[in-house]
Amino acid sequence: MKRTKTNKLKKQTSETFRLSAILAISGGFQDAYTYNVRDEVFSNAQTGNVVLMSQNFMSGEWIRGLHYLFPIIAFALGVFVAERIQKKLKYVKKIHWRQIIVLMELAILFVVGLIPDSYNMAATMLVSFACSMQVQTFRKVNGYGYASTMCIGNLRSGTESLSIYMREKKPEILKKALHYYGIILVFAIGAGLGGIMSLHIGIKAIWVSSLLLTVVFLMMFEEKM
Repeated sequence: MKRTKTNKLKKQTSETFRLSAILAISGGFQDAYTYNVRDEVFSNAQTGNVVLMSQNFMSGEWIRGLHYLFPIIAFALGVFVAERIQKKLKYVKKIHWRQIIVLMELAILFVVGLIPDSYNMAATMLVSFACSMQVQTFRKVNGYGYASTMCIGNLRSGTESLSIYMREKKPEILKKALHYYGIILVFAIGAGLGGIMSLHIGIKAIWVSSLLLTVVFLMMFEEKM
């Protein structure tokens, strides 16, 4: 029985590669979007925001520094809210708690597409808030810990697994490495599409992410409660 339960957990829709890939495409899209049409501020890559924030503060560019500080704060707040939602709604039967997070995220991103460029800081903060809820909520792909909105952790894990495979020649370790590299690839595709579409469509391009998350929401009706 224990083995059966473990297998079921590993087959949860929220941990499948196909769903994780859609989330990664959306994550890459969001970062390219805020960088290209929302004052060159990252929504997901908070390390980059910390570097640019510190640089601007130390150069005396206080207003510009705040452009990077506020998305960092919004990202942290999103993680906090997602964790609270999980604890309160984890055992709700009618809808999976992860679907509630996805609904919130796609709704927030839809609103972002209505915000004019005179409020770019607010728009970027909302995107950062939404993507941090996503990265907090979806943390495994086929049982492997990963991040759907950034690459550095996936690159480290994938390369570590590749090195171990080259030494031990175990197929399951190569499979693990390919999962990580696959997520990086689809993230890059999402970022490329996000950059191109943002430059051509403008602020409403973020609705593509809302559409992708709608697909994720519908896919999750297969989720094991």
